[in-house]
Amino acid sequence: MRFDTDRLREILDTLSRNKSRTFLTGFGVFWGVFMLVGLIGGGDGLKELINKNLDGFATNSAVVWAQQTTIPYHGFRKGRQWVMNYDDVKRLKAHVPELDVVTPTITRWGAGATHGDKHASCTVKGVMPDMQEVTTPKMFYGRYINEMDISQGRKVCVIGKQVYKSLFTGGGDPCGQLIRIDSIYYNVVGVNYSDGNMNINGSDEQAVVLPITLVQQVYNRGHNIDLLCMTGKPGVKMSDITDRIRSVIAQAHDVSPKDDKGVMIFNTEMMFSMVDSMFRGVNILIWLVGIGTLFAGAIGVSNIMMVTVRERTTEIGIRRAIGATPRSILSQIISESILLTAIAGMSGILFVVLILQALEMANTTDGIVMAHFQISFWTAVGAVAMLSLLGVLAGLAPAMRAMRIKPVDAMRDE
Repeated sequence: MRFDTDRLREILDTLSRNKSRTFLTGFGVFWGVFMLVGLIGGGDGLKELINKNLDGFATNSAVVWAQQTTIPYHGFRKGRQWVMNYDDVKRLKAHVPELDVVTPTITRWGAGATHGDKHASCTVKGVMPDMQEVTTPKMFYGRYINEMDISQGRKVCVIGKQVYKSLFTGGGDPCGQLIRIDSIYYNVVGVNYSDGNMNINGSDEQAVVLPITLVQQVYNRGHNIDLLCMTGKPGVKMSDITDRIRSVIAQAHDVSPKDDKGVMIFNTEMMFSMVDSMFRGVNILIWLVGIGTLFAGAIGVSNIMMVTVRERTTEIGIRRAIGATPRSILSQIISESILLTAIAGMSGILFVVLILQALEMANTTDGIVMAHFQISFWTAVGAVAMLSLLGVLAGLAPAMRAMRIKPVDAMRDE
């Protein structure tokens, strides 16, 4: 289809004859593109934001903790308090071979950390080095707890982001410096910048992580533990072995294996599956709403072009009388439709990109982008291709009607 400067000038002149009608017609396409591209970019950003809250958590992991029993068992009444211990780690490794990592944790709530004249409230967590296999830390400085810390009983700690910012307001690497927790000094060996909302026994941002053996001695916890965290071997679904895990722990503590509230098991696999299913539905809804709105705008363009053709009956008839071919009439009307659709659509893409950029900047902390709300390059290319196709389709019916206009129709209309 030939497209020269004269034709462009003629198309712009035609569209500018009725500016209000042209604007309102183009706004339908503008809004359709805005809805489609905006929902795609917003949906992707929202999914990334939710995944950030789950970031670092193994998808095939589970957490077990003890609560009051709800079923009488072995002569014990319901409502009995019980606690897990280190032997449960050995039991699970021996009786549930599908498990890859089984690691205990101990938590001390309401502690306070001090460095110089700075103070921060914190939660003390005692962990083993293999805790990294369950929830991966984001080490901003230094390292995590290792095996040498456990075996040598080192008084070392890894502090969370909020604790770091409260105690070391000047910034910089705090590794090698001492902080005091409950009258005992610990050497800082790392800063964990994990900031997800899904954490084990309290926020990682406000946590001070110590070797579990050290917490056991300092707080006189003996053989007892608070939580058991575990991951399955590759290919193992945690939901398939949850009942066996509960049974192994329950029988060792005279708790009914059917007491799913007495032996609580949080299976992250189910949660990740739920999030994936939810966003599959959201994506389908986004495409239905966006494409539906876009097609509604294209139909509006087609209807207005039909009205324009009816108003230009005399002009088109004169063109036919002086030798204009049906093909030139067809290309003229379709070109007008494509240009109107393209201008409105590209304006919609530009506007929604600015909105998404503002959302992305609003979700940036310490120079770290929490979620990317922008659309990809290929999404933009696909939107442009769809606009071109809609422009052709919107102008096709009016163009076919214009082709059927004869010089005698122009005389009759006059």
